[in-house]
Amino acid sequence: KTAPLTDEMRQDNRILAHTRQGVEHVIRRLKIFRILKGVYRHRRHRFSLRLHLIAALCNLNSVCSH
Repeated sequence: KTAPLTDEMRQDNRILAHTRQGVEHVIRRLKIFRILKGVYRHRRHRFSLRLHLIAALCNLNSVCSH
């Protein structure tokens, strides 16, 4: 905590922060859909299908917006 970071540690922190930022953005896009915000109350075997469909919609939306 008290020792200054080395250049290598700073670079590692930058890479980690950049990766984390991308993951947080994806989670935000997925949480727009109400089904992923709260408790899932439907059949469990359909959750995977719905999650894949939502992910596909998010990917399609990000591709079309650029």
